[in-house]
Amino acid sequence: MNPNPTIAMTLVSLLMLISSCSRSNNLLLGRVEAKLGTHTVIVTDCYQTSVPPTQAGKDSTDGSTFYHFTPCLDADVVIRNEWLMVNRRAYERLSPGDTVIVDHGQVLVNTHLAQSAPETP
Repeated sequence: MNPNPTIAMTLVSLLMLISSCSRSNNLLLGRVEAKLGTHTVIVTDCYQTSVPPTQAGKDSTDGSTFYHFTPCLDADVVIRNEWLMVNRRAYERLSPGDTVIVDHGQVLVNTHLAQSAPETP
């Protein structure tokens, strides 16, 4: 008995899609996750088959630690000396272990709406 080619292709496509899902990248839900220092950063509405790694380093001018994560074109997350910046907009200072969620244009810290900082730290 020959399998239906449409069903076979659907199954192969489904298996490929499922295999592209992991804790750090869930293509089905459009959710990516990364650790930036002690912080977990989750970005939704990000349908990428592969996510670039986070960047970490020390600022050459003041020695502060920074982390940079850009999983999608519309989600650029920077944590510098515990200050949060998303898409070049400054937000509040983070506490160790805080979780940051970038969800359809909203920025949340530990499930509450992040406060904008008056200026870039």
